[in-house]
Amino acid sequence: MSTPAAPALPLVGVRVLTFEAFGAGPFGSMYLADLGAEVIKIENRAQGGDATRGMGPYFLGEHDSHFFQTFNFNKRSVCLDLKTSEGQQAFRRLVVKSDAVLNNLRGDQPDRLGLTYAVLREINPRIVCAHLSAYGRDNERRAWPGYDYLMQAEAGYLHVTGEPGSPPSRMGLSIVDFMTGITTALALLAALFGTARSGQGLDIDVSLFDVAMHQLSYPGTWYLNDGLVTGQMPRSAHPTATPVQLFRTADGWIFLMCMTEKFWCELMVVVSAPDLAEDPRFASMPLRREHREVLTPLLDAVFEQDTTANWLAKLQGVVPAAAVNDLAQALQNPFPLSTGMIRSTPHPLRPDFRSFANPIKLDGARLPTHAAPALGADTDDVLRELGYADKEIDSLRARGIT
Repeated sequence: MSTPAAPALPLVGVRVLTFEAFGAGPFGSMYLADLGAEVIKIENRAQGGDATRGMGPYFLGEHDSHFFQTFNFNKRSVCLDLKTSEGQQAFRRLVVKSDAVLNNLRGDQPDRLGLTYAVLREINPRIVCAHLSAYGRDNERRAWPGYDYLMQAEAGYLHVTGEPGSPPSRMGLSIVDFMTGITTALALLAALFGTARSGQGLDIDVSLFDVAMHQLSYPGTWYLNDGLVTGQMPRSAHPTATPVQLFRTADGWIFLMCMTEKFWCELMVVVSAPDLAEDPRFASMPLRREHREVLTPLLDAVFEQDTTANWLAKLQGVVPAAAVNDLAQALQNPFPLSTGMIRSTPHPLRPDFRSFANPIKLDGARLPTHAAPALGADTDDVLRELGYADKEIDSLRARGIT
């Protein structure tokens, strides 16, 4: 099969200025950069730029790390100190030639730094200002710092994760950060689409807390309307559909998902268990849910007769099922390697550096990528584009403004 040609990226020509650090903001803006937008990180050189440049345990020279690379592919870096008048002047000249400004600062900071539409519309009425904060900018928590794990804790995630009777347990990944970043990127693109028609920019606000609450989804709806509290489920089971959970095999675990009656019937054929298929206690989804504690050991006994690999060979393509991999097994899985989901992204100090591809494909092709920028790598080029002479750039750098 031939490799699809490199796609024409849909956001080429869009310029987004970012004031971002850690996960949520950079994760969202990286989607924009991957899709062709010119994403310029405005960083403060005196502070070492994005805090993740200094986050270990693995580094790639000064002001760079594996952590930073993970969230900042395809971007540019410009150093400016917005707390100085000269830094503000350069930033405003850049805003004139940009489409959006995105920040993931504390909720009370955008007003102080002049990153809002109320301020920037005077120089660019089409500018879209996207604010990603912990709790929002319009409430009593606007000055509170906040992080993913705190949102998981307050929004109830820790009580729906893990085995019953175990201590509260967070999800293993910073899912609230990632979903908030993607939500912000979606909102920004929608605003740019609207601005293209109206000619008027605006402010967009998205918060970690709001996204965490929104992701409570159907268990939240159940509680809001009927008071049902969904808690920790044995074997990571679905709260209603059964059997949708972990089962023991001869050499480990398998995750099975019989989300419909069809899949239950197919399962009974694959495992050759007519006694279970004909048992009236398991004749429907509600009955299987009612008798889950009885059904689980019976299916364990079936699956323990063979290995995980052999069961998957029988089930895959018929009944939704998956191996239960640890991180190493997941990343050595030949499937993401064969599909290009794991790829080489050479770094100047690490030619063999590997990363994940963006999950979006255009016309069947993966999106191109290049390593995240060195701190301030694009400062001079961008300032020259804005009309600064080399002597002016040298002066700004000498005074710590760039």
